[in-house]
Amino acid sequence: MSKFRFLTSGESHGKCLTAIIEGVPAGFEIKPELINEDLKRRQSGYGRGGRMRIECDTVEITSGVRFGKTLGSPITLVIQNKDYENWQKIMSVNPEDYTDEKSFTQCRPGHADYAGSVKYNQKDLRNILERSSARKTAIEVAVGSVAKQILMQFDIKCSSKILQIGTVSAPTLPSHAGRVSEGQEGFEAEIDRVKELGDTIGGKFEVIFENLPVGLGSFVHWDRMLDGRIAQGIMSIPAVKVVEIGENPLGYLGSEYHDEMFMENGKIVRHTNNAGGIEGGMTNGEPLIVRAVMKPIPTMRKPLKTVDLAEMTECEAHFERSDTCAVEACSVVAEARIACVLADEFLQKFGGDSLNEILSKFNV
Repeated sequence: MSKFRFLTSGESHGKCLTAIIEGVPAGFEIKPELINEDLKRRQSGYGRGGRMRIECDTVEITSGVRFGKTLGSPITLVIQNKDYENWQKIMSVNPEDYTDEKSFTQCRPGHADYAGSVKYNQKDLRNILERSSARKTAIEVAVGSVAKQILMQFDIKCSSKILQIGTVSAPTLPSHAGRVSEGQEGFEAEIDRVKELGDTIGGKFEVIFENLPVGLGSFVHWDRMLDGRIAQGIMSIPAVKVVEIGENPLGYLGSEYHDEMFMENGKIVRHTNNAGGIEGGMTNGEPLIVRAVMKPIPTMRKPLKTVDLAEMTECEAHFERSDTCAVEACSVVAEARIACVLADEFLQKFGGDSLNEILSKFNV
């Protein structure tokens, strides 16, 4: 059973986004300012759109923390949607406020619109867009920041970098660098070019977690293997289509790919990390390296051909505010998703009801 569990709720233009986190032991220091730093990182990056100029996400912790430390009870996080001021009647819960303003029936290829309308028997695609929107990743980043702060207590560190935008690759950079906003002129030029076309572009990023203990995850059941859990977490981020852990083995011979082990100064060491820190579904003490590919955002100023579900006629897709490129934001969401999986596995292995109890097991 999971130790670190959470549920989120809220719509893109609703009043707020909310999360309830269960399973955080007592005594952990949780700093809202660190959560807000991650929320700011999610909103930054070259190629973001108009919504980022409206929202300035900050978190409110409404339960589970007292005087800066966790109580062992559920933690509630809330992020207010500032744009809700302009959508109060459109997103009202009251039937007497019904309006068809902002309703639409023109499916957007690449979105959840069509399949969601069939699954939930909805004629107004606004009812699909609001929850399927990537806006919900804001609250997921807040939850992931709590998970990161749990891991930080044990010197587990996280970083990410952008590897590629479209066909433009980054130069070799240290693991803490490589963001579009840190002088990657080639990335910016490519995003500008695509924006002028009214189009969108995706890319590839990398997330690294260091100082993980050996043995998180398990080989005994398929759903306990850590690489599988991480892949599921990353693939469920909107627009992610590819997940890799470590180096892609295509083109390697077995003798070249697998990470040999040596003894140095009484310790087991490796000179390579092609496995990306996971062997047999478990951490092996090397840095965890996860790479993922985000597809181009499917909302474009240059609309695609589609079908109007009300008229069952061909038309152009509905357009709503959109980014040109959100690969940098996606990497921050991926950090959060991985942190949640790792926090859960860590608490399963070293768990207890308080930080002191966990420390006594971890330091043995």
